[in-house]
Amino acid sequence: MASSPTEKPLRLEASIIKRDDHSMRLSDLTPNTQKVLRTLTDHDYEAYAVGGCVRDRLLGLTPKDFDVVTNATPEQIKACFRNCRLIGRRFRLAHITFGREIIEVATFRGHHDEDAKDNLAKQSSDGQLIRDNIFGNIEEDAARRDFSFNAMYFDARTENILDFADGMHAITTRSIEMIGDSEIRFREDPVRMIRAARFSVKLNMIIPDKMQAIIKEHAHLLANIPPARLFEEVSKLLLSGNGVLTFKCLQDLGLFKILFPALEGSLHDPKGKEYQLITKMLHNTDERLASGQRITPAFLYATVLWYPMEERAQQLIFDGQLSPHDASNIATGEIIHRQVQRIMVPKRFTIPVREMWTLQSRLSRRFGKRPYQLLTHPRFRAAYDFLLLRGQVEGGNLLELADWWTQFQEADADLRAAMIKALGGNSGSSRRKKSRKPRQ
Repeated sequence: MASSPTEKPLRLEASIIKRDDHSMRLSDLTPNTQKVLRTLTDHDYEAYAVGGCVRDRLLGLTPKDFDVVTNATPEQIKACFRNCRLIGRRFRLAHITFGREIIEVATFRGHHDEDAKDNLAKQSSDGQLIRDNIFGNIEEDAARRDFSFNAMYFDARTENILDFADGMHAITTRSIEMIGDSEIRFREDPVRMIRAARFSVKLNMIIPDKMQAIIKEHAHLLANIPPARLFEEVSKLLLSGNGVLTFKCLQDLGLFKILFPALEGSLHDPKGKEYQLITKMLHNTDERLASGQRITPAFLYATVLWYPMEERAQQLIFDGQLSPHDASNIATGEIIHRQVQRIMVPKRFTIPVREMWTLQSRLSRRFGKRPYQLLTHPRFRAAYDFLLLRGQVEGGNLLELADWWTQFQEADADLRAAMIKALGGNSGSSRRKKSRKPRQ
């Protein structure tokens, strides 16, 4: 196996951007973030706000995440705060909890010593960092960060910004700029590829052509990322209000098929039903988020994986001569199992996916008391929304069925009874009466 490329440790020096030369102020940090910074500096440690809160504020956005970095070790951080817990194996972090607000505090990361005998850092044969508990100073920490706009450190005492990688240039030109060699940095942590896509869409920034080519070449490395980590990353990607644009960006970079391998080869046509179903779902999700409505990852996975499941079920019916019910159950298990090997979707979401899918066939059986029983099912609304989405994509009988359920929900008792009666024997769902031979 060929060895992965290596890179000599970068040596970065900070450019100091004085408080009068930028727009960020201490008041842009939450009171709890200010408290964490003050507590650490009062204990004679270095401490800075870093990353997204600095980057977003300089871009004119309202920061949502407030991260702190310090030269204190995780154990020293914990000693400063009663409301602290340490998390992580790949890199130890401290979470300082103030009610619902959590301030993440990281120790400065350092460069790797190839001659080190300990187990604080470890790389795979592809160059991916598996373990990374090497601590260092602020210069080393800046060199270890991914993109230049994330290596900007806000000093709460002076309100100056320490810019180690010309992040202000990236912000001004709205360009995604990697610190160091892009190929090596993507090999170290392939998740940086989907972070580049997310930042490009979220921040309205461009990914240079050379970086795009490197991402396309190394997209397969995402398969090496622990599935549990990818669940959170994918949620940030597609469930943060920019889902449609992010999906198209992931498609262009060849990343979406790595995240959802069951769809490989199915999304080449933007007019195809697979592509249309996903984009309509993400468009609706973006609108719900914009209006403050709740969303669930279950609906995302139910939509993305529906056609692979349906195709597999049809194959089982044809090859194995199974009933549609049995084929769907087997296909559901296979497709979900395959997906969680790549993205570890928790059971609290895969169970609703199964139920939404099962209800699709039950929604077509509208005789007797079944429509009334379905209305009381806890997953009815999600299953109906999914049926409506499918109907908008496929049209025909499926759209008519979705429209029927739309009317049935809004109808009074008399109209509901009339709607069921009007179906007669043409609903495609009437009971089959078994013929019985007379007893001898």
